[in-house]
Amino acid sequence: MSTINSEPRVQHFAQLQRYYASLESRIGYQLFLGGTRHFGLYRNEHSWPWPIGKALRAMEDHLFDSLALSSGEKVLDAGCGYGYVAMHVAKRGLIVEGIDIVERHVARAQRNIRLHGLNDKIHVQKRDYHDLSCFRDVQFDGVYTMETLVHAIEPKQVLSEFFRVLKPGGHLALYEYDHVDIDSLPQSEKKSMKAINDLSAMPANQSFTAGVLETMLESAGFEDVVGRDISKRTQPLLWLFYVVAFFPYLIIKLLGLQAYFVNTMSAVEAYRSGVKGVYRYVVITAKKPAGNRKRVA
Repeated sequence: MSTINSEPRVQHFAQLQRYYASLESRIGYQLFLGGTRHFGLYRNEHSWPWPIGKALRAMEDHLFDSLALSSGEKVLDAGCGYGYVAMHVAKRGLIVEGIDIVERHVARAQRNIRLHGLNDKIHVQKRDYHDLSCFRDVQFDGVYTMETLVHAIEPKQVLSEFFRVLKPGGHLALYEYDHVDIDSLPQSEKKSMKAINDLSAMPANQSFTAGVLETMLESAGFEDVVGRDISKRTQPLLWLFYVVAFFPYLIIKLLGLQAYFVNTMSAVEAYRSGVKGVYRYVVITAKKPAGNRKRVA
């Protein structure tokens, strides 16, 4: 396992904490997404964005189906947030171990799990997915991320850890973003992308050029790696964010307050980029080879 300099990691986690603790993040996620941290899934790009809750559950069902696991099998939710995805897949029969690096997320997830009577199906703890030494080798039947690998400092190390804790034949599902080659973009778009990634504590997203995640998975030892672009099916919610954020966006830019309203900025710029095909929402599935207990370097 590679090592990560402690100072960059500390700085990164501090930025991650600030991002999720900001008033804009807390109000926005609660107001529009009911506290969840992921996009909704629609029939097509022309779908009406409401009801949002139905679209969120559709995305969670899509993830459940992508994992292709049986009732009673154990899965790792790497970046569980408030626990909504974990609760949904647990209600469909999986046993979930959830981890998150944000202490407030862990406390809220534990409370939500208790309120829904799912303590026997879900356990959540504060952990860093770069270091899963708290889990033994070949412990899980499945691992998933729901828009959380973008926060990694060293995504290759995270994928290596996922490989280690998966059982032979275990399934992986990544719901993440990727994009065109940054060098092909105008300078203004490059600068905007970097600023949003920095303020949102998403360093890995800067490097996720289309196809990079699939290559990383193959290098980590995974097989049957398949990437699917479902961007159009997430477009209605992105459009809604764009409409709501557009006029505040103009004022924020005029006053130079972009650093304090990163979600407002990204709502407008991500929609524009998505329409132009700069960003994609991708689902990448893979398996750990059957019979391989550990990856051979």
